[in-house]
Amino acid sequence: MQDAKTPRTGLLLINLGTPDAPTPAAVGAYLKEFLSDPRVVEIPRAVWLPLLYGVIVPLRSRASAKKYASVWMSGGSPLMVHTQAMVEALRRRFAARGEDVAIEVAMRYGNPSIPAALDALLAKGVDRVLCLPLYPQYSATTTATAYDALFAALATKRDQPAVRTIKDYCADAGYIFALASRIREAWREGGAPDFAAGDKLLFSFHGVPKRTMLKGDPYYHQCLETGRQLRAALGLDERQALLTFQSRFGREEWLQPYTAPTLADLGRAGVRRADVFCPGFPEDCLETLEEIAMEGKQKFLHAGGKDYRYIPCLNDSPDWIAALDTIAGLHLRGWAGNR
Repeated sequence: MQDAKTPRTGLLLINLGTPDAPTPAAVGAYLKEFLSDPRVVEIPRAVWLPLLYGVIVPLRSRASAKKYASVWMSGGSPLMVHTQAMVEALRRRFAARGEDVAIEVAMRYGNPSIPAALDALLAKGVDRVLCLPLYPQYSATTTATAYDALFAALATKRDQPAVRTIKDYCADAGYIFALASRIREAWREGGAPDFAAGDKLLFSFHGVPKRTMLKGDPYYHQCLETGRQLRAALGLDERQALLTFQSRFGREEWLQPYTAPTLADLGRAGVRRADVFCPGFPEDCLETLEEIAMEGKQKFLHAGGKDYRYIPCLNDSPDWIAALDTIAGLHLRGWAGNR
């Protein structure tokens, strides 16, 4: 019998994913993996996969690659760069307290994969893993599929680690505080909207098909709760801070109101300024930097708006890192060496 080893804790952060490069080939490979997930697209495989591989991926890869190229950073995709910066900041906080926690990041689609990140933790002697998805609001299309992949990877291990999971933190006080702080920081630097004059703030969340809500997915209601608490933290009401949903794909009805049409409607209605913030995206990515910061601006200004401000995501802001640290610490309680 081997001697019992000293327990070591690992923290696995899981994000959505990104292509390895802003090229049609890399984007095509990413889209195939992402859109073939039955949690993401709930259409019978026999109908969906031929359409995906034969029509959608060939048509979308080149156009999406151009969009990725427009936001690509010297260190890689914005999602990867900001996630890695967040991880490094979190590692420094744990190390400063002398807590021996190995931290790895995984992408549900693309690299580093969930199996690869799990292997990296196990190679460091980890035998207890806390999994923290970077999705504040739970959805079967995000959090659940990340855990599907995690448990599939664990199924290949003879000596499995103990595992804890976090479902959501849509109303966590630290998360709400970090969101409000990020908005106030942008307003300190560039001036606040004049709400008395009719200026608007939009909270744009990623959309999902409406039928997911009708089937029992709590995502919509958790977005509403985040929006409610964030409005309260900022001292705003529903007329001043609107909640919308972006990134609609396909012809079926998704959660409404839609972000792009709302921006156009505001411009046509004579709203002078619109500020847009994406509370459900902890890190800036294609959907925030290209779809909202660029395309959203065009929609609003073309419709008659005069001043459009995109407020960056939390990224590695100190208040967000502190919130993540607290959320992780809450779920690490009881494991030796941790709070």
